[in-house]
Amino acid sequence: MIATVTFNPALDYIVRVSDMRLGSINRATYERVLPGGKGINVSIVLGNLGHESRALGFVAGFTGNELVRLCRDAGVSCDFVHVNEGMTRINVKVKAAEETELNGQGPAISAENVDELLAKLDQLVEGDTLVISGSVPTILPHDMYERIMTRLDGRGVRVIVDAERDLLTRVLPLHPFLVKPNNHELGDIFGVELKTRDEVIPYAKKLQEMGAANVFVSMAGEGGVLVAETGEVFQSPAATGTVVNSVGAGDSSVAGFIAGLMETGSYEQAFHMALATGSASAFSEELATRPEVEALLARNA
Repeated sequence: MIATVTFNPALDYIVRVSDMRLGSINRATYERVLPGGKGINVSIVLGNLGHESRALGFVAGFTGNELVRLCRDAGVSCDFVHVNEGMTRINVKVKAAEETELNGQGPAISAENVDELLAKLDQLVEGDTLVISGSVPTILPHDMYERIMTRLDGRGVRVIVDAERDLLTRVLPLHPFLVKPNNHELGDIFGVELKTRDEVIPYAKKLQEMGAANVFVSMAGEGGVLVAETGEVFQSPAATGTVVNSVGAGDSSVAGFIAGLMETGSYEQAFHMALATGSASAFSEELATRPEVEALLARNA
C-alpha cells in the first residue's frame, strides 16, 4: 500500500483577473476549485499513473466534505480524520500580472485527532510506502514528522519526506527512504546557493551521510539529481517545453519516482520517471497523466 499524509489540505480556489486592482471590485475571467495539498497531489498523480494510494490527513466542515468529494472524483481513496471544530482551509490563488495568494488557517486539530491519524498509520506494514510532505500547521506539535517516523521505525515501511529545512533535517537520523528537497531548499539547509547539478551533488551526499537512504533534488528547468543508496549518482537536464503551471510539479515528481521504482525496480528508471512526471505537470493546466509522461519519456529516450 502507498499512503500519503497532508496535515493541512485545502480547497484551492484559482481565479484569473486581467487587471488586478486593490481596493476595487475585480471580475474573474476564469475560476476553478481543485483539491490542494502536497500529499493529495502525490495521490492524484499516482492514480493517473495507474497506482492506488490512500490519502490521509485532517478535514473539517463543508469545505472538508467538498475536498473529499473532489479527491474521490479524481480517483483518490480517502481516509481523512474528520475534525469537529473549524473548516478545511480555502486557499485563494489570484493569477494576474503578478500572482497573489491568500491562504486560510485550517481546522482546530485536537490531540485525539492526532491519535486517530496515528492509529490509521499503524495499519502500514512491511513493504508499504508512506509519503509525508508539506508544512505542519501551528496547532499541531512541531515534531509530527519525527513522531510518525519513530512510531513506524522497524516495521519496514519506506518513508518518503518532502519538506523544508528543519522539518527535513530533523528526520534524517530516522533514515527516511527518500528525501526530495529542491536545489533552493538544499542550499538553505547548508547556507549556500546551488544553481547547477554539479554543485548540488556534494550537498545531496551530505544529506545521505546525515541519514537519508536516497536523495532526489529537483531543479525545475535545470532537471534534477538523484544520489541513490547504491552509491550511484544520476543527473539529467529537464525536458523542454512551455511551463503552464508549476504548482504540484515537485509533488508529481515524487509520484513519478514511486511509480517508476515499483514498475522497474531501477533507481535510474525511477529518476527519469520522476523528472518526466514533474515536467508533464508543469507543462499542463492540471496534474500529469500517464500518456503525457510516456510522451516525454519517449521524446527524451
